[in-house]
Amino acid sequence: MPKIKINKAGVLSTIQDLGRYGYQQFGMPVSGAMDSYSLKLANLLVGNNLNEACIEATLSAPHIQFESKTYIAICGADMQAQINGRKIPMYETIAIKATDKLSFGKIKNGFRTYIAFAGGIDVPMLMGSKSTYLAGKIGGFNGRKLIKGDVLTIGTPPNNIKIIKAKKEQIPLWPNHIVAHIIAGPEANYFTAKALANFLGSEFKLSAQSDRMGYQLTGKKIEHKLSADIISSGIAFGSIQVPAHGQPIIMMADRQTTGGYARIANVISADLPYLAQLMPGSSINFKEVTLEQAHKQIIRLGT
Repeated sequence: MPKIKINKAGVLSTIQDLGRYGYQQFGMPVSGAMDSYSLKLANLLVGNNLNEACIEATLSAPHIQFESKTYIAICGADMQAQINGRKIPMYETIAIKATDKLSFGKIKNGFRTYIAFAGGIDVPMLMGSKSTYLAGKIGGFNGRKLIKGDVLTIGTPPNNIKIIKAKKEQIPLWPNHIVAHIIAGPEANYFTAKALANFLGSEFKLSAQSDRMGYQLTGKKIEHKLSADIISSGIAFGSIQVPAHGQPIIMMADRQTTGGYARIANVISADLPYLAQLMPGSSINFKEVTLEQAHKQIIRLGT
């Protein structure tokens, strides 16, 4: 089967698909792509199943040498992709020749980019997923981030693959400030009226301590009526917990399965890709919507 070699790894490059579902009751996090929209679109452009594993690159992307012909697509953050030193477009199918080298420049916008390979990436399935869970050292390629010198086996591209370009309306913009739409959390009544007003009326900054597990925010203190603690309960992607210190934490792809802090809100699914593409230092405002409005956004975006 075709192989690729990692000549330069980037800051944090891991193998991710849409995640490991059905095992949270056993304490296994979902993991998977932070930006599922970009992963699915990249897979679509190379004729893969939408859940096929891609390389997720954070802040900087890996430099890759190809050993045979294939097709790739790159979606998400613009890291100025190049083949043999010449710039290539994102959001379209790219034909690759044997000995081609894929490299990247400085990041221009967004924070995470996704590289899909026709035929996928050949790594073992674990609990129905190829995703890397870094804290557990499982999944993906040896349970870790990619490093220089790694050699990955990729699938054989189908014979009938077509060169496809995404439509303009399918290509998101990645601003450094977003309005994240939320629905009220199950413990919204744990917070004072002032706290709820601060949460919806203030701007929060994304802390440098943020990672794939959770986004730590800084801003006005969100006060509890009594305690921040709850009986440990399930955590969804986008759940916003508020510990006793009063600064919200948005739970992301590698989140734990349960948590013991009051959940003030949950970011709607359609806005999660925009969260995933925020750099530390970016700003967020929250706006409450109804569940019906959240469903309409999912239908509109096809996410």
